[in-house]
Amino acid sequence: MVEKLKIFNLEHQQIGTASRDDVHHKGLWHETFHCWFVSADLTRIFIQYRSERKKDFAGLYDITAAGHLTEDETVQDGIREVKEELGVDVAFDELISLGVIDTSYVSPGFVDREFCHVFLYKFAGTLADFRLQKEEVGGMVTADLKEFRAFFTGESDGLRVEGFKLGDTGIEIVNEILGMRQFTLEENDYYGKLVKAMELRNIS
Repeated sequence: MVEKLKIFNLEHQQIGTASRDDVHHKGLWHETFHCWFVSADLTRIFIQYRSERKKDFAGLYDITAAGHLTEDETVQDGIREVKEELGVDVAFDELISLGVIDTSYVSPGFVDREFCHVFLYKFAGTLADFRLQKEEVGGMVTADLKEFRAFFTGESDGLRVEGFKLGDTGIEIVNEILGMRQFTLEENDYYGKLVKAMELRNIS
């Protein structure tokens, strides 16, 4: 069954639908759902490590939970990604909207242009509470929220993360300093826009 997505013009007005393959081959604008988990006391942010088996952006660090919105889904329906990827039940009305962030990634044979509906969720749990979808998610780490902000605003050169990866022989503990190239969506200041949206809502 071919997965179809709504497609949009630059003004974020829907102009039709297209298959997911066509969307990425032709560079058509489409919508995604992003949900960032932060600790309840707003001191830590949760960052997904993408499975090394993923077709796109394998083995990179990414949004806590995210996914494409199909042709028959609303933004509210995107909440399914949280349950699917993380095994955590979250209600849409528990989310804090950070607005829409546009991103554009261009590489040979793959062009990803997204209107990202971005949300924040104050998570009272710990890393031990996640039940990760192994086909999609290869691990989960956290970072200090202030250090996250400093890193993506250019005030520091690296970001220390702590957590785990799902290795072939079991769980691997992670405690390392990441560089910018280890993140998805770093090419077009997605994270800078994310930090600004958080600041507007007194999050970071």
